[in-house]
Amino acid sequence: MSGENSSADDVQRVWDVVVVGAGPAGASAAYAAAVAGRRVLLLEKAELPRYKTCGGGIIGPSRDALPPGFELPLKDRVHAVTFSNNGRFTRTRRSKQMMFGLINRPEFDQQLVEHAQKAGAELRTGAAVQRVEQHGSAVPDRRTVAVVLQGGETLLARAVVGADGSASRIGAHVGVKVDQVDLGLEAEIPVPETVAEDWKGRVLIDWGPMPGSYGWVFPKGDTLTVGVISARGEGAATKRYLEDFVARLGLAGFEPSISSGHLTRCRADDSPLSRGRVLVCGDAAGLLEPWTREGISFALRSGRLAGEWAVRIAEAHDAVDTRRQALNYAFAVKAGLGVEMSVGKRMLAVFERRPGLFHAALTGFRPAWRAFKEITQGRTSLGELVRSHPLAQRALTTLAPEPVAAEKAAGADGDDVDGPDGADGADGADTEGSVTS
Repeated sequence: MSGENSSADDVQRVWDVVVVGAGPAGASAAYAAAVAGRRVLLLEKAELPRYKTCGGGIIGPSRDALPPGFELPLKDRVHAVTFSNNGRFTRTRRSKQMMFGLINRPEFDQQLVEHAQKAGAELRTGAAVQRVEQHGSAVPDRRTVAVVLQGGETLLARAVVGADGSASRIGAHVGVKVDQVDLGLEAEIPVPETVAEDWKGRVLIDWGPMPGSYGWVFPKGDTLTVGVISARGEGAATKRYLEDFVARLGLAGFEPSISSGHLTRCRADDSPLSRGRVLVCGDAAGLLEPWTREGISFALRSGRLAGEWAVRIAEAHDAVDTRRQALNYAFAVKAGLGVEMSVGKRMLAVFERRPGLFHAALTGFRPAWRAFKEITQGRTSLGELVRSHPLAQRALTTLAPEPVAAEKAAGADGDDVDGPDGADGADGADTEGSVTS
């Protein structure tokens, strides 16, 4: 931007990029845009730090997407996973190397925001966005977006990034469409030291009683994060699953410090990622892994991309260039994250029908366990696994034969664009075994 334009923008208080929402996606977008030397405003309706319903698992792709110098505030390092199939056929598998880390979201999000601020972004909390406008009296020219706050104050920007969660106002403006909505229920349960010690370095994943459901226990020092997730519309059954799950674990006698719930929304394949000079990322765009509903890595990675392309949109002088940059952003997201989501949807379809098959594979089939470890450690992704392993490709094609257009369209170029046998109860017992590999 020339000196003359900068001066004019100062008079009009025009930001290069305004980011709405200071979670992992928004903080990553603000960081990426600020590092590029742009004037960035990060808006958050709450005061920070604030609680978010989230298991808090940080897998390899999340670690890889963090800003340089970011030190994860880990509460635990996971070296073992206990699997159970609706409380039965329990088995623990172990890894010599850490698979993933566990964090508390308030600390993690706060730290991400601080990195964005150090890069030059300005933070404003207690700022709830009512709407954005790209036409009308509030918009001085075609290169500007008006961000209208509750209370009537209007902020001006050359580009806007919507990262305001799964019930996103910016997502509504863009026209985000979802085709999968799930209900997650979670409890933060403080436990005595003896109980905490038993869970140290180990998580539990339980394949649940409703199609596509599962539960988890994530240890974080003196607190266990216990949660379940299932398709929306199964609210009563999901609540009952959580209650039964907690009781089965012997944790019913401990009072949760926090009990919460949230909806996760997964985008439809044809859902837009932009409108004019407005981009969406993270939960606001419906970007998450459909099978596990893991969202942090998708938020960090799509947030970074959104920040980078918002800078290009801010520099665009006409609608044609703006559209070109927005399409480039959409392609970058779809070629990387979109491929993973496409495979994840097929995995969910299989899991909904045959959870016992997944349980038997992960607890008794070494290549499946190795794939699980490599995905959580960030050595590969679901998309790469299916693309590069003939056995995985054949298995998924047999069990979920629908075509995967996103994978074929992205092909081997996806990395470049995204780069700036068993049956139920295979073990035959309900006792816990231990396997090290």
